[in-house]
Amino acid sequence: MTGIASLTLEVSDVAAAEAFYAKAFDLGDTVNFRAADTPTTGFRGFTMSLVVSQPSTVDSLIGSALDGGATALKPVEKSFWGYGGVVQAPDGAIWKVATSSKKDKGPATRQVDEVVLLLGVADVKASKQFYVELGLAVKRSFGGKYVEFESPASQIKLALYGRRALAKDAGVSPDGSGSHRIVLHSDAGQFTDPDGFGWETAAV
Repeated sequence: MTGIASLTLEVSDVAAAEAFYAKAFDLGDTVNFRAADTPTTGFRGFTMSLVVSQPSTVDSLIGSALDGGATALKPVEKSFWGYGGVVQAPDGAIWKVATSSKKDKGPATRQVDEVVLLLGVADVKASKQFYVELGLAVKRSFGGKYVEFESPASQIKLALYGRRALAKDAGVSPDGSGSHRIVLHSDAGQFTDPDGFGWETAAV
C-alpha cells in the first residue's frame, strides 16, 4: 500500500458539490463525489487540511469557500504555529486551510502544496499499527496523540489524530454517529479500518 490515491465524498447533490469545490479549492480529481443519503449526524470523524505557502493563499481559498456557501468554524487568524482558518463545506465536510508562514513571501496565488486527510480515531496507537501492517511507513509520530504516514508527493497524505483532539482543532463537538461520508482509494483493495473508514481500489 503506497497511500491515498484519491478521495470520494458522499454527498446528497453531486452537481452542487462539484460546483462548490471547483470554486472554493479547485482540487481537480483529487477529490471526487458520489450520491449517497446514508444517515450521519454531528462530527464525521475526519477533517481535510490544505497546506499552502503564505497567508494570502489562505485568505483566497477561505474567502472563495465562504463565497460558495461554506460556514466558518474558526476564523482565519495568526497563531503560534502560523496562519489559518477552518470552514465546513455545504456537504458537511470540514476543511482547514493553513500555512506555517506568518508573512507573504511573494504574489498571491491559489496553489495548494499539500492535501492532508486527518482521521479522528479512538486509539491512535492501534490505528497506527493497523496501517503499518498494511505497508504504510510512519513519517512522524507523537506517542498516542498523532501519527503521519509517508506518501508519494502526488498523493494525499494520511494522518491520525485522537477524535476529541481533532474535533477541538476543527472547532466542533466530537459527538457524531452514522456514516463518515468519505471513501479512500488506494492500491490495497477494499477494506474497512478500525474506526469504520472504508477503503476501495483506486481506478487505474
